[in-house]
Amino acid sequence: MEIGLVVLRAVVGLLFAGHGAQKLFGVFGGHGLHGTGAFMESLGLRPGRRNAALAGAAELTGGALFALGLLTPLAAALLISVMVVAIATVHGPKGPWNERGGYEFNLTLATVAFAVAAIGAGHWSLDNALNLGLHGVGWGLAAAAGGILAGLGAFWAGKLQTRTSARRGGAHPHTA
Repeated sequence: MEIGLVVLRAVVGLLFAGHGAQKLFGVFGGHGLHGTGAFMESLGLRPGRRNAALAGAAELTGGALFALGLLTPLAAALLISVMVVAIATVHGPKGPWNERGGYEFNLTLATVAFAVAAIGAGHWSLDNALNLGLHGVGWGLAAAAGGILAGLGAFWAGKLQTRTSARRGGAHPHTA
């Protein structure tokens, strides 16, 4: 069981961290803050650069913590929040199936984050090494609730900024 948790945490966490680095620094074929910010603007999330920075930071930090098994419920909440925004902005309207650009992959990743927070990062984790005891159903539910609320908050804040900007008759001054 322990090796399974290590592999799961490492693969999922490092892929999230890499995705965050794409957004923040333009590495691994990413578009950096400028390009990702422009994409966020096209989704109606303003200011785009700020939203790109927040999403990238959540993925990079959450992914690194998840891979290490450190503060696992916090890591899970960060990863879930990004998946909630991805579903709300891009994938949700396309239905569940990935071949149509749907949300099945995002939901799967959010579920993995929740599950690891609930069962714990395992014996081979920094949570265990530091004797933090951050696991159990309560921690999993807290991670899920925190991630969902943070994701919806980020989504609605970006949309509210877009509406406020439109009422003022122009683009937001902090666009990408």
